[in-house]
Order: sequence, then structure tokens, then C-alpha cells
Amino acid sequence: MDLQKIKSDTQIIIDDVITQSGIKAGQIFVLGLSSSEVNGGIIGKNSSAEIGETIVGVIYQTLHDKGIYLAVQACEHLNRALLVEAELAEKKDLEVVSVVPQLHAGGSGQVAAYQLFENPVEVEHITAFAGLDIGDTSIGMHVKHVQIPIRPSLRELGGAHVTALKSRPKLIGGERARYAVE
Repeated sequence: MDLQKIKSDTQIIIDDVITQSGIKAGQIFVLGLSSSEVNGGIIGKNSSAEIGETIVGVIYQTLHDKGIYLAVQACEHLNRALLVEAELAEKKDLEVVSVVPQLHAGGSGQVAAYQLFENPVEVEHITAFAGLDIGDTSIGMHVKHVQIPIRPSLRELGGAHVTALKSRPKLIGGERARYAVE
């Protein structure tokens, strides 16, 4: 696997998703990542710490530079819990749970984030403004309603299918209402 290509493609994807989503400083961005899929395998069957470190490193730095919080989704073995900075968990009064992610129980993305974050904690639930799904990891449960699909300019990263979501406020009030929506 060409890690330099993964790194440059990840940068293209995250820049594109940030632009298309309109996410702002202080908001939460969720990442679902299957390094197995990026590596050309089947989700959960061929995890790669190096791929996780490469992808999460690019995404973390890009979001951090913009003041956007990153939440990294775990695999199904940790019930899709999320790794976040303790500062975010405190600020949003999130329920912290006790577990330290491992390559095959949490996944490569969480292991990489655990090493990068200043003070990582695991939480059960989050409501993010937008997110990126690398390898069909199903991040939708963590993005607030109403979810809008984003089609990144690159729809594959290595062997993984790439999708993204953003959100918008619900439109309420029916035919008499007016909306200030793009």
C-alpha cells in the first residue's frame, strides 16, 4: 500500500468535505474508518495500524488547525463508541465509558487517535455536524438530523468506498413557513 498516495488522497477528501459541509470551528466532525477496506480487504479482517495513523493524522491535523473537534468511531466490537478529546466530552457533558481501543477492538482509526489526542476519552454517543465514512462503516447514527449526503471528489481511498454526510436544521411549519436555507 502506497502510504504517500493515501496521505495525499486523504488530504484532498477532507478538504473537499470541509468545504462542501460548511462545518465551522467548535463543531464536531465524526470519522468512520476501515483500514481493512482501504487495504483492499473486508471490513474488520485486515486492519492496518500504518494506514490508520496516516489517515487519522491528516484528518486530525486539518480539523485541529480549523478548530473543529474530531470524533473517531469505533468498530462494532466497541458498539461504535467514539474517541474524543476529554475537553469536548466535558464541554458537551458526554457520557464517558471505560475502554482503551485496540487494533481489533476499536480499530486502527481509534488507536491512531488515541496516540494523537492530548487527553482521549471514549464516549457512547455524539451528535456531529458532519462526518466522513471511509469503508462503509455507517457513521449516520452520529450525525444530527437532517442528514445530507456529500459526494467527495474522490470516492475511493485505496480500496475503500468513501462517502460523507453533513446536516441542516429541520424544516418545520408546512406550506405557510418560510426558510432561510441554501
